Amino acid sequence: SSGSYVFAIEKWNVSHGLLSSKGQLECRTGASYNNIVNITETEEEISHSLNITTNVSYISLLQMTSAGTLRLMEFRGGERYILFHFPMDSCDYYNTCGDNSYCNFFIDKGRNCACIAGFQKGGQYAAGLTKSKERCVRKSQLSCHEKEFKKISNMKLPDTQFKILDTKVGLEECEKMCLKNCSCTAFANTDMRNGGSGCVMWTGDLLDLRSYNTEG
Repeated sequence: SSGSYVFAIEKWNVSHGLLSSKGQLECRTGASYNNIVNITETEEEISHSLNITTNVSYISLLQMTSAGTLRLMEFRGGERYILFHFPMDSCDYYNTCGDNSYCNFFIDKGRNCACIAGFQKGGQYAAGLTKSKERCVRKSQLSCHEKEFKKISNMKLPDTQFKILDTKVGLEECEKMCLKNCSCTAFANTDMRNGGSGCVMWTGDLLDLRSYNTEG
C-alpha cells in the first residue's frame, strides 16, 4: 500500500536510487545497492534490474517498508532471509556530514565526520527555515595552477547532479580533462570493473560522501 516513503530511480547519468520521505530526499544509494542490481545506461534508456532466477523453490521480494527501509527478501522452505537492506547505517543518510566532508561508520563508535584533505570545518548554510548544517570549506582558494589530486579510496562517489561525464575515456585522460577545467574539483571512474573505465568530474562542492571498509 502507499505510504510516506518512496523509492525512485534517478535518471541522471551515473544513475542511482533515491529514497524520499514526504518529498524530501532521505538517502542516495551507493556501492551495496550497485552490487545487487544491474544498471544499464544508454542514450535511449536508464534501467535498474535484479538478477532473480525463476526458481519455484523460493520467492524473492523487493519491498519498500513503512519504516523507510528498502529490502530484498527471499523466502525458502518457510524461512525468510534478508539479502539486502538500505539504509545500512547512519552514514547512508543524505549528506549527513555536510558539504566537502565524508562519513565514517564504526560499529562500536557510530558515525564520525571528517573533512576532505585540504578542507577544514567552517561556516554554516541554511537548510530550511530552522535547520543549519556544518560544512567544510577550502583552506586555500582553488587554483588553476594546482597539478596534484588527493586520492581517496573505498568511497561512495559524490552526488552526480553537478557533474561532467565522458564514458569513452579512462582515468588518465579524465585527470587531464579535469586539470584543463579551472572549476573541476574531483574526478573518478564511472565503472571500476576490469581496471576502470569512464570519466565523471565534479565542479563546486562535493556532497553526500561516505567511506566503506572494502567496497566503493
